[in-house]
Amino acid sequence: MYIGIDTGGTKTLLAVLSDDGIITEEIKFATPDDYQEYLKQLSQKAKLIKAQDFKAGGLAIPATIIDRQSGIGKKYGNLAWLETPILRDVEKIFNCPFVLENDAKLAALSEAMLLKDSFQRVLYVTVSTGIGYGLVVNGKIDPNIGDGGGRTMLLENNGRLMPWEDFASGRAIVEKYGKKAEDIHDNTIWQKISADLAKGFIELIAICEPEVIVVGGGVGNYFERFETYLTKYIKDDSIPLIDMPVLMKAQRPDQAVVYGCYDLAKQVYGN
Repeated sequence: MYIGIDTGGTKTLLAVLSDDGIITEEIKFATPDDYQEYLKQLSQKAKLIKAQDFKAGGLAIPATIIDRQSGIGKKYGNLAWLETPILRDVEKIFNCPFVLENDAKLAALSEAMLLKDSFQRVLYVTVSTGIGYGLVVNGKIDPNIGDGGGRTMLLENNGRLMPWEDFASGRAIVEKYGKKAEDIHDNTIWQKISADLAKGFIELIAICEPEVIVVGGGVGNYFERFETYLTKYIKDDSIPLIDMPVLMKAQRPDQAVVYGCYDLAKQVYGN
């Protein structure tokens, strides 16, 4: 058995997965603002799990700076945590070895594994409260792409450079239009949202040269509402000599991260 922990800025999902990757148990709880309270609640939830003998686990964190060698989350995007020895602390709770990785990168791995027979270079972009992304090449996470997410990509918006996340994320959409993605049915608004998203997608296509881009996250759940507009804007402004990748919606948008936890843990500890 494996354990996957998707620690998000607002919620944490704990999932038990069988050796062949089937989720057998799930527990969700609100992610506390205080790190010690997070560990306390995680420990309490761990005691509620029926399965206890884990081969390994995967731990996803919304961190923009991670010391993977020491297992420390140094800086987080939407949590006021700093320098947390989270790998060590979580291993103590579950009494098994864990792998630690950025949440968007683990979601990228999960979605890429579903597409491994069709694509070798898979870029995953999650558009939620913030924007995160990860690149997977031949079934392996590219360690050099994605830690900072959309907050570290400076792009032109209304005549000035801004972090992509500040004008194209789910949070930015709510601030600009007064609605969450699920409540937007106006095609004019979706065209404007797509224009903002396309700026970052074009940049990532130039850097990563993916064969396919998988779109996930809270906004990505409504991909069918803006797919046509996003595709058009990317094609209109794409860089010559770089092939246009396939665009598709995430197949497991709500559980991609915990499946990625399993995939990485199995790659490292499965043999």
